[in-house]
Amino acid sequence: MVAKAMLDAGADSLGVAIVDEGLELRDSGVRSPILVQAEADSSAVLDALANSLTVTVGSARGAQDVIRGAEKLGGVHRVHVKVDTGMHRMGVDPIQVDEVVDVLRASPNIDLEGLFTHFSVADGSSADDRAFTYGQIELFNRVAGSLAQRGAAPRVLHLANSAGAMAYPEARQSMVRCGLALYGLYTQAWLSSTLEEKGVDLEPVMTIRAKVSAVRRLDAGERPSYGRLRALERESTVVTVPFGYADGYPRRLFEAGADVLINNKRFPLAGTVTMDQLLIDCGDDVVDVGDDVVLLGRQGDEEISVDELADLAGTISHEIICGIGARVPRVLVD
Repeated sequence: MVAKAMLDAGADSLGVAIVDEGLELRDSGVRSPILVQAEADSSAVLDALANSLTVTVGSARGAQDVIRGAEKLGGVHRVHVKVDTGMHRMGVDPIQVDEVVDVLRASPNIDLEGLFTHFSVADGSSADDRAFTYGQIELFNRVAGSLAQRGAAPRVLHLANSAGAMAYPEARQSMVRCGLALYGLYTQAWLSSTLEEKGVDLEPVMTIRAKVSAVRRLDAGERPSYGRLRALERESTVVTVPFGYADGYPRRLFEAGADVLINNKRFPLAGTVTMDQLLIDCGDDVVDVGDDVVLLGRQGDEEISVDELADLAGTISHEIICGIGARVPRVLVD
């Protein structure tokens, strides 16, 4: 759903983390270029190449795996080489890039299309973070420039994730790999002012909704949910909402004091988050079965943001939105 929306909006290629995600898009009819941004395990390389996925090489071993797969299948297959400029998660050491590039270029079955790296602190606002990011850009440019001097530079160069694309114009180069920003979210609050100076504001695209499935009136002192952790301070209407930690709503949110929105008003959780259901303390308000519940997003003048939930859960916004379970239906409303 998201891939097709992005393509309709003007993206000319897509990025995924693993081969299986790329295959899912191919099975859904997506024919645009798809870059698998992690180096594929040797057992998955053939599937990736057979389905015209652009694969990443992040090691000398990975280069050999891709060459063997490409030669077995025949034809010409697109490859990007990832350079480790300081993230130290994956990628070819800068001093080994020439060797890996030469091995790939020697194969008639390889189209060495791209060279890229990944930022580790592009969303950081400190002087150290910015200096480190500029250092990554400089190192990458040196590697690309060295390849260009001997006619071996790939035609597509890319460095920027969402934060890099927003805060470091010199990092955009041939293309950018926006992720979180495409969902209308900032990796750090300071980045919003960077875009506002350009007259741009991001609007969150995700709302998580459910409906009240049960309503009951409970006496003061009752302790709803597992563990009986908190007594009701007064007689209250407690409602059940069919959404739980199996759907991506962290258990920590109860102790942290999270709210949900019902009838344009905030209400707190009444007890521990369970696997499939939430209990909400609605006090003396009238709430009925079927009433709309917003766990994330806007209802009336109230809003529960991803950042709010992330702060309460002691994590980052990425983890909250990535944690929404597969059984939660995705509905495109615009």
